[in-house]
Amino acid sequence: MSDGSDPIDTRLVRRLAGILNDTGLSEIEVERGDLKIRVSRTLVAAPVAVQAMPPMAAPAPAATPAAAAPPEAVGETLPPGELIKSPMVGTVYLAPQPGANPFIKVGDTVTQGQTLLIIEAMKTMNPIPAPKAGVVRAVLAEDGQPVEFGEPLAVIE
Repeated sequence: MSDGSDPIDTRLVRRLAGILNDTGLSEIEVERGDLKIRVSRTLVAAPVAVQAMPPMAAPAPAATPAAAAPPEAVGETLPPGELIKSPMVGTVYLAPQPGANPFIKVGDTVTQGQTLLIIEAMKTMNPIPAPKAGVVRAVLAEDGQPVEFGEPLAVIE
C-alpha cells in the first residue's frame, strides 16, 4: 500500500505471481484485514490436431543397452542433416494407427510442416511436424518407444 490512494499492493501481487511461476500452482489467495488478493493463471496449450489411436498392444520388452545408447553416442554416427528432437516426454508412434504405413521412412522427401511422427503425452496425440523440406536420412525412434525431452527422433537433410 504505497501511497494510500491505491488499496492494492502491486509489489505483493508481483510476489504472488512469482510464487505461482516458481511452484507451478495455478492460483494463490492472500487476505490482510479487509483486503483480499487472489492471483491465478490459466494455462493455455497450443492448438494441436488430435488423432484418436486405437488401444495399443502391451509394450515391447525393454531394449538392449546397445539400442538405448545416449544421444551423444548416437550423434557420432548420424548422417548429415538437421536432427529432429523430441519436444516432450511421451510415447512415439511412427504411424497414424497400428498396422498403417509409417508417416516417414528413410529416403522419403518431406515438406515443411508435414507430420513426421506422433508423440502421445498425457493421452493427447501430438503430431511432430518437419521443420523444413528435405529428405529423411534417418529414423532414430521405434514405434511405441518411450522418449524423453530432447531425444533424437529423425534426421532430415
